[in-house]
Amino acid sequence: MADLFRSTTIIAVRKDGQSAMAGDGQVSLGQTIMKAHARKIRVIADGRIVTGFAGASADAFTLLERFESKLKAHRGGLRRAAVELAKDWRTDRYLRKLEAMLVVMDTEYTFVLSGTGDIIEPDEGVVAIGSGGPYALAAARALLRHTDKSAREVAEESLRIASEICVYTNGEILVEEPSK
Repeated sequence: MADLFRSTTIIAVRKDGQSAMAGDGQVSLGQTIMKAHARKIRVIADGRIVTGFAGASADAFTLLERFESKLKAHRGGLRRAAVELAKDWRTDRYLRKLEAMLVVMDTEYTFVLSGTGDIIEPDEGVVAIGSGGPYALAAARALLRHTDKSAREVAEESLRIASEICVYTNGEILVEEPSK
């Protein structure tokens, strides 16, 4: 069996009108850490949208480029661009083979986009993807319910907690916030 690239934990958090996304920096091949400082979240659309990806990097970059073109075509409308990318992803034979997920966020919406054509908007203002996603999600939900931390602080701390549990997640954390 070929070694599997494991490469990310991404978390997006909304709280009290604030939005933040955090990603770790580790890329692993099997049991080997190949890179510790990868950048898996990006700020686009003049700072208004933050994106994060998990999965195969080349596939994720392809999807990110497609998403940016959908944003331009729909005058920066995050919701419409997400729907149009999901439609293409589900119906385009080439895109269906891509193995990645995207989280996209602005100050109003957060969506997870998957290759099955799913667009998921989180119930509790938090979503996480990637190898350490379930750990970061559990930590964030607890922090949101039981602390007064800001969205940025919750995103960073939940990713830090995930890095202490998941061997495919490290403590090299980047946090970005969309502008209005």
